Amino acid sequence: MTEAQRRKAAAEFASRWEGKGYEKGESQMYWLTLLRDVLGVECPEDLIVFEDQVKLDHTSFIDGRIPSTAVLIEQKSLDKDLMAPIRQSDGTFLTPFRQAKRYSAEIPYSQRPRWIVVCNFREFHIYDMERPDGEPEIVLLANLPSQFHRLDFLVRKGSSSVVSQTEVSVKAGGLVGKLYNLLLNNYAEPHEDNVLRELNKLCVRLVFCLYAEDTDLFGQRNAFHDYLAPYRERPADVRRAIIDLFDTLNTPYAERDPYLDPDLAAFPYVNGGLFAGKVQVPFLTKEFIDELLDNASMGCDWSHIS
Repeated sequence: MTEAQRRKAAAEFASRWEGKGYEKGESQMYWLTLLRDVLGVECPEDLIVFEDQVKLDHTSFIDGRIPSTAVLIEQKSLDKDLMAPIRQSDGTFLTPFRQAKRYSAEIPYSQRPRWIVVCNFREFHIYDMERPDGEPEIVLLANLPSQFHRLDFLVRKGSSSVVSQTEVSVKAGGLVGKLYNLLLNNYAEPHEDNVLRELNKLCVRLVFCLYAEDTDLFGQRNAFHDYLAPYRERPADVRRAIIDLFDTLNTPYAERDPYLDPDLAAFPYVNGGLFAGKVQVPFLTKEFIDELLDNASMGCDWSHIS
């Protein structure tokens, strides 16, 4: 599925389930639809296990488990507060998360979950059991069209894309600061006002490219990275590739060279003037290129930026 298709599917899923959700009658349909339509699992019934038995002082049932990605799901009805204790059959009061942890303790050690997801149809509270006493990450159904990537851990082993917008935004700010400083050091007159203006414009354009490749704006994920990566051992060529890309992004389709390199022609026209005019691009170092491609591009998901 493309980014655009996933975003559309997430919006349709959120609209369909808004204000709905009965634990016993609709849980399985909810999760099967989410896995198939939003997360792209062709046969979700082969991935998720419902009503798995677990022995406490009596036989209980786990609402859902995804063994391949070590996920345990505790599902509640729409009207349930996921942070509030609920009376259990043995008379104790446990929050849904504590209830799920009790189930987890009775599962064979090799099958215990990395992730516990507590859901009431309108909220996903996601607990990383690498930090069992940490606060949950929360994804709202209403925000799913822009945050569906945060649920990728459900179907992709090793994924940690559940990180919050705040955490990613702070990380991104640090990355931009490092890129800024690496570029600044390569200008001939780094402290001249006109140079700083050019540097600011350059950084804004680079940030747009990083964001665009993690959304549907460039047509496919990692498009900016994949365009530059073949030149990474030749800094002068990376510099020229960036200049050519900016020029292409500023050129309407009808005005482009009919013999434009296909790698450049694949990029869209970006109206609004962001790429209008030339911008000074200094000589680039290997350190800057590695930081841009490995950490800023591949190491950060800009679609989560607040």
